[in-house]
This record gives sequence, C-alpha cells and structure tokens, in this order.
Amino acid sequence: MLEPSNNNELPPIPSKRYFTIGEVSELCAVKPHVLRYWEQEFSQLKPVKRRGNRRYYQRHDVILIRQIRSLLYDQGFTIGGARQQLSGEQAKDDSNQSQQIVRQLRVELEDVLDILKR
Repeated sequence: MLEPSNNNELPPIPSKRYFTIGEVSELCAVKPHVLRYWEQEFSQLKPVKRRGNRRYYQRHDVILIRQIRSLLYDQGFTIGGARQQLSGEQAKDDSNQSQQIVRQLRVELEDVLDILKR
C-alpha cells in the first residue's frame, strides 16, 4: 500500500473525473511511456480509451498507479512481485484505497476551510 510518507512527496490529486496521461504522469512522477508499459503488466490498470485511442484515467487509476510506483520504486518489488502483491491484497487494498481517498478528501476540505476562514 502507498505509504503516507511517500504520498506527501507527490502532489494532491485534483477533484476531476478524468485525467490525461500527461496529468497522471505529473501526479505520480512517472513518465508516460512507463504508464503505458504498466497497463500491459498490471491487469487492474485499465484507463478509459476514447477519441483516437486517447487514455483517460480516473481517480482510482491514479491511486493504483501511486501504489504500483511505491511497490516498485520505494519498496523494491519486481514487476512480478508487485503484481502478486496487488492481486494478493485486492480486498485489503479496497479498504486501504477508501481510507486513502478519505484522507485526501479531508486534506482538500481542510484547505477549503482555511480559504473560507480568510
């Protein structure tokens, strides 16, 4: 699962429905060609494809990419090990993703509250 300390290094996920591959690349600190490769390696990663085969990622895809990035880059898993880790913890990941979304929303709401207090 994505460690909270690693999550602080990455920018917060904006509240949008769809993200382009360039936006996801910036949000997850991963190059676009790596994202396309990970789509082939991780069956859970399936962005919506529209007009001209353009990829549109949703919030849950961005969170999954951050998890994959953490497993590969921070925790030292291989692609196969990360794939096994993700599939073995799918039920646990669902609850962890929910917790991460709640934490992210809380941070965003606290920012809005700070703005309103000014």
